Amino acid sequence: MDKKVIAIVLLVLGVALFFWGYNMSQSTGEQIAQKLTGSFSDKATWLMIGGGVSALLGVLQLVMGKK
Repeated sequence: MDKKVIAIVLLVLGVALFFWGYNMSQSTGEQIAQKLTGSFSDKATWLMIGGGVSALLGVLQLVMGKK
């Protein structure tokens, strides 16, 4: 039961971090910086990467933990 709780927390945290990074990348200042530099800021990029990895680990733990 304890691993299931951790998996759900990872999934929720990962989704929240991913959308926080996505919203950050869609701000006006970030859009201007992206047009000038060609990429998002490091913070937005790492939030999306970290959120995606965390959500993936949570899903994998939920699926693989049942066996």
